Amino acid sequence: MTEKIKENINDPEKLERLYREDKKAFESGFEKIYPEIQNTEMAKFWKSRLDFEKAPDKTKQNYGPDTFLMIAVCLFTGFLIKIPDLFNIDVKNFFFYDKDAGIIVFLGLVIYAIAINRNFNRRNLALTILTFIVSIIYINLLPDIKSSASINLVYIHMPLLMWCTYGLVFIDFDLKDKSKLIEFIKHNGDLAIMGALILIAGGLLSGITIGLFKAIGINIEKFYSHNVIIVGLVSAPIVTTYILKNYTTLTNRIASIIANIFSPLVLITLIIYLIAIAVSGKDPYNDRDFLLIFNIMLIGVMAIIVFSVSETSVNRKQKFNEMVLFILSIITLIINLIALSAIFYRVGEYGLTPNRLAILGSNILIFINLILITIDLFKINFKNTELEKVEFTISKYLPVYIIWTLIVVFGFPIIFGMK
Repeated sequence: MTEKIKENINDPEKLERLYREDKKAFESGFEKIYPEIQNTEMAKFWKSRLDFEKAPDKTKQNYGPDTFLMIAVCLFTGFLIKIPDLFNIDVKNFFFYDKDAGIIVFLGLVIYAIAINRNFNRRNLALTILTFIVSIIYINLLPDIKSSASINLVYIHMPLLMWCTYGLVFIDFDLKDKSKLIEFIKHNGDLAIMGALILIAGGLLSGITIGLFKAIGINIEKFYSHNVIIVGLVSAPIVTTYILKNYTTLTNRIASIIANIFSPLVLITLIIYLIAIAVSGKDPYNDRDFLLIFNIMLIGVMAIIVFSVSETSVNRKQKFNEMVLFILSIITLIINLIALSAIFYRVGEYGLTPNRLAILGSNILIFINLILITIDLFKINFKNTELEKVEFTISKYLPVYIIWTLIVVFGFPIIFGMK
């Protein structure tokens, strides 16, 4: 889309056509290249137009159909998450939340995304419905065996599969359009940041509310946690999506600032952490819990790199941030190599289990992805390549993670049985 806008910057009719064909992609692409074309009259016109459309209209935001739609979807997801209480389901013997909580959260997001997309294809709608029906039936038919590693892995990876489904809905099932995949990556970073802020605010409100009632001798903690908090948790992603959609200018600024601050801080923390590991004598080879934490940290840092790349590319070229991302990717590669060697060691010593295979597969995929990202960041810092190249590398690799998630969810219970 960015190239199309550049090519047609002096053609008003073509720009209007591009905008009407895909508003999201046009807005995202225009924001990326605006620093390059900002001196043209047409660019100034489109900047004013897009900013005006993004400006919050109080009447629409508070009372428009989109607000009522958001409330309706929140109430629906709240009803679903309360099914055990409404129908007296014993969650100790039937692991409802382990199986269905992730599906319910992404079902709410998908319903909201489809509802605000007026031109959603019927075939894609049918495919989305079928995906959720199959997933719900499949996971609820699995035996309730808490000690089964392969089943627990299904519980962990099913939300990832639902996230992939949400991604397909977000990009209108158009995997060929890399700009839409990049937009989805950026959307997830914004969703994480704004969602965290909303949860913090919700936590403060909950603490104050419980405290106020406690002060007058009424204990509402149990009722509040079983009803308000649990419904609020599943509704938070939908509310966040609503805010991201209707307050774009505000959320873009917050996400950009967070990305610019976090990347250097994470880099410093990782360097200190690696030194601390060497000094403390801790190693992931013989400490299973430490290896698990090590891998969670690796996934978290990888997510920060991906998000920081998408946020940095939106703004003017920033050499400092690009160099930080390059060094961060190298440090993360070192961490990944340590984790991989530890996993191979444990497989050789103790044999192959569902958990070890899942962690091994994930680490190999992340390692390959990190190598590709590091190569791109090297070219950006030392060969003047555009940062968008990293985004395209990330977007092209996303289907690989989808395939691996499908293997774990549907393949592991067959390969390993219920072990």
